[in-house]
Amino acid sequence: MTTERAAVDVAAIAAHAARDAKVPSVAFLDGYVEMLVAVSTTGRRLADEELASRRLLGAAAAEQNVPLRALVDLYLSANWLTWRELPAVAGATGARVRDVAESVLRATDDAIVALAEGYDEAQRLVMRQEEARRREFIDDLLNGRSDFGRLAETAERFGLRLAGQLAVAVASADRSFVDGDSLTRRVESNLLTRFGVRDVLVTTKDGLLICITAGLGADVLLEFARQVAAVMGTTHRWRVGVGRAHQGPGGAMRSFEEACGTLDLADSLELADRVLHAAELLVFQVLLRDRIALIDLVTTVLGPLEQARGGAKPLLDTLAGYFASGGVNAAAARRLHLSVRAVTYRLDRVRRLTGHDVTEPTQRFTLEAAVLGARLLDWPEQPLPSAD
Repeated sequence: MTTERAAVDVAAIAAHAARDAKVPSVAFLDGYVEMLVAVSTTGRRLADEELASRRLLGAAAAEQNVPLRALVDLYLSANWLTWRELPAVAGATGARVRDVAESVLRATDDAIVALAEGYDEAQRLVMRQEEARRREFIDDLLNGRSDFGRLAETAERFGLRLAGQLAVAVASADRSFVDGDSLTRRVESNLLTRFGVRDVLVTTKDGLLICITAGLGADVLLEFARQVAAVMGTTHRWRVGVGRAHQGPGGAMRSFEEACGTLDLADSLELADRVLHAAELLVFQVLLRDRIALIDLVTTVLGPLEQARGGAKPLLDTLAGYFASGGVNAAAARRLHLSVRAVTYRLDRVRRLTGHDVTEPTQRFTLEAAVLGARLLDWPEQPLPSAD
């Protein structure tokens, strides 16, 4: 057996195969030609330790960014180069040649499968590590938990520049978004196809779908909303909150908080719009900023409505419908499924109880602000806390 193995020029075959397959190192063939010589002589299967060595080489190739196609080409090239040099083939005829060929091809199959297993496992490990780093970066960026210098350095790795203005849009739905699912991939793929891979990042967090953009402005976030609408269709309930753009690494956190706050406000106020911009809801933020003043406003302006027969809710709903209809009694009546006379009567009742008239501009503003405050506080369904 030693004589047969010596008859094969292993180094020359490995070098030729590496050139043929355009692989940078012959090390990925280490021991393979010798395996073929042994298999051709004995007809045995590759041993467990030999297969394990192929898995290790497959993993090494993946870590060194050698394409799997090139690795397979390397082994197939080694096969045909070795075949004509195999001592077991020299002088063999008929059934013997077929037996040798069967043994060699079976060994090749086993070796390449083991290579691919090692390669794939290494790739999966790299992907898991990369996803973990990406998840850590996103959490740090949106929660403001990391040093800005470190964040900026990591952001470059994921194609995001933090020096300019950053803006965030957040989508919520009646189903959770998760990384890698079909809906998330479609939104991400369509966005990246249009805007490129730099300065656009699509991810998920706590069941939300999130788009972060650096310097590309409102166009990206509006397209994100359009893509969410396209993938969700009419079978799901969904909503997108769009934060304002803010400067620097901390801008992503501020914009994310605004986008999430917009979604919370939309739910509290039962807004019908699917896409809401934080900039358009600043009045609600102003109202919420001073909760004590908000409670005082609702108590003082709308508290007297509780004296009405049936309580405050019917009159409050009438005010909300009236303001939502642009202050037109007929439109409010259609919205509320009431007669115009009933709407007029209720608005007059509000005037007599509160002392505020919806037809007087200053008093109308006060009433409208109080109605918004009542919805934010879920009054009268929930009792108002003390403003003291």
